[in-house]
Amino acid sequence: MRNKGWALAGLAAGALVVTSCAGVGSKDDAGGKAGSAGSTPTGTLNVMGFSGEDEVAQSRIAAFKAAYPSVTVKNNKGDFDAQQFLTAVSSGNAPDVVYMARNLVGTYAAKGAILPLDDCIKNNDIDTGQYREAALNEVKLKDKTYGIPEFYTVTVNLINSTALASTGVQTADIQTTDWDKLEQTAKKLYKAKNGRPARIGYDPRMPDFFPLWALNNGVELIKPGGEPNLNDPKAVEALTYAIKLVNDQGGWSNFKTFRDTFDIFGEKNQFTQDQLAVMPIENWYLNVLLDSRRNGLKLQSTMFTDRQGKPISTLGGSAWVVPKGAKNPDAACKWAKTLTAVDTWQKAAEARMQTVAKDKTFFTGLFTGNKVADEQIKAKYLKPSGDPGFDQAISNYYASLDVAKPLNPSPAGAEIEAAWKNAVGKALGGKATPQAALDAAQTEAKAAFDKASQG
Repeated sequence: MRNKGWALAGLAAGALVVTSCAGVGSKDDAGGKAGSAGSTPTGTLNVMGFSGEDEVAQSRIAAFKAAYPSVTVKNNKGDFDAQQFLTAVSSGNAPDVVYMARNLVGTYAAKGAILPLDDCIKNNDIDTGQYREAALNEVKLKDKTYGIPEFYTVTVNLINSTALASTGVQTADIQTTDWDKLEQTAKKLYKAKNGRPARIGYDPRMPDFFPLWALNNGVELIKPGGEPNLNDPKAVEALTYAIKLVNDQGGWSNFKTFRDTFDIFGEKNQFTQDQLAVMPIENWYLNVLLDSRRNGLKLQSTMFTDRQGKPISTLGGSAWVVPKGAKNPDAACKWAKTLTAVDTWQKAAEARMQTVAKDKTFFTGLFTGNKVADEQIKAKYLKPSGDPGFDQAISNYYASLDVAKPLNPSPAGAEIEAAWKNAVGKALGGKATPQAALDAAQTEAKAAFDKASQG
């Protein structure tokens, strides 16, 4: 499963260029056909974009099937594919419910490819107060709600203690407040062989983490109204700094080539092989690292902060949406409600704990987007593990939940993301200065925003 993690960090990579879709323009509301809390859906429910392989997913699917045995669930396993989705909607063969990254919701809502769920929420008595406000805000556009949020990914620094011990660097030196000090720390931790990287000191996770570095420097890439803000002077400064970190460690070509060799899902990953000292990464990765402890992994962690020392994180996660032309919106709404409900998440946590017991590991947290469920699960299952490094990382992830900020929703969210990722790639490769690359990206993204806003 080599390099899957970097793909997950850019969850929407396949959906970055979204064109107008023939037949997609209706602003109908799914609520009129979604039934009420007491209705009993029947027929087939076609699900798209949900792999649903692990015990957390399987337990929730089972909960829905138990609650609605008259519904036949057909899950087209696999991650969300933009072209497949748009083709299905425009051809009149839309699935009933789709699992997509929340930062894409605004784009598809503006195009009329997905339906507002306000009546669905009302008719099915979905308590939106249970969801974390930041996640719920991501699925809104023009005061309408287009998705039911689930999962909540936040970021902290994970540290390979072996690398620190070999260089005399202290855990407290791993911080993102003082850029000059971080650069010097990265240089100390960096190791080269024959002029090429042999150990990356600090991986800023570019290009995907550009929004985090912009936030670190006090600026958001999308303004509250959804307008792009890609060439803000602070964004340019943040990109310039991140590129400097990369250039200090072999330059982009060598850096990326070496990073692409990491077996990040294997027991012999970049930490256990001492190929990487530090990187910011999302909370799901802790569960991946559990098996690496047998190979000598000694983990540490620090919070990611802004330049004033305040803990920050960008926010990721997915949502359930109902596309235009869904044939079974009633079942779709009840699916979204059931899979994100507190009692369903409790079943998922129980399933995870069975896996923990079987594997003789420990619970690393379940970060659901449902604040009520998160708090109950944490209180019931989170115990000291006996591994202080993992315990600190888990604590840092939980501490990041309430400070995490998503990119503001935009009717051109996908196009804006495509623009900044392309710009960062050009700047990393030396094809343009950060200023020139982001100026061009801003022009492109603003045109897409203006067009989407007029639609």
